[in-house]
Amino acid sequence: MDHAESELPSGAAPERLYREVARALTQRIADGTYPVGGRLPAEREISAEFNISRPTAREAIIALEVQGLVDVRIGSGAYVRPGGGSDVAQFDVSAFELTEARLLIESEAAALAAVNISDDELEALPRLVTAIEREGGNPAVAETADREFHLLIAGATRNAAVLHSVRSLWELRQSSPECALLHAKARTANVKPVVEEHMMIVEALRTRDPARARAAMRAHLGAVIEHLLFSTEEEAIQRAKKAAQDTRARFARAVSM
Repeated sequence: MDHAESELPSGAAPERLYREVARALTQRIADGTYPVGGRLPAEREISAEFNISRPTAREAIIALEVQGLVDVRIGSGAYVRPGGGSDVAQFDVSAFELTEARLLIESEAAALAAVNISDDELEALPRLVTAIEREGGNPAVAETADREFHLLIAGATRNAAVLHSVRSLWELRQSSPECALLHAKARTANVKPVVEEHMMIVEALRTRDPARARAAMRAHLGAVIEHLLFSTEEEAIQRAKKAAQDTRARFARAVSM
């Protein structure tokens, strides 16, 4: 059954495509195509049917999870919840959309900061990187230091609108349920802020070279997107490993009886 052409509007903006897929899946849940307790197609099947990338399919499933429409079970897949959510899907900003926006805005902020940053601010940045590293075992504290690092650079642009924009993006990261869920998955998969990437940004700012600072920030936030993708993939790997370990344990107990 081919739903891709009938359920996805032509000309859908690529950055919102996962929402269109999520709405199509939501409609199938509402009309009983996927009944309560039923399993949604695997990510690779959704990807093939709607002609989308695996990350886009993953975002759609995460959106349904946030809506309370599905449960994602360890080593099994996404299952329709009884009475979960609503047949009218309301979606927020995804972690991938947010990080893409950060890449665009903060890269240019770094370029502008490179020519305006003060010596005191340059001295403060490595201290924040040290805090990120030191508090790596405490995600909440490390994320606070990470936020302060990026806001300091935004402030160093000497442009209030840029600072406001970057601060708003960080606030959105905390307030968006979809962002919060994916970042929680990243923490579960032990994905943490990378100290080396932050130090590359510091070193680029020290040269006061806008192009180098822009490139360093783009490299860092591009890596963040990759880390978020890895976190969901790693979660699936860990689920599969746990299922295999449980099977081996049951088999061992049966043999010893």
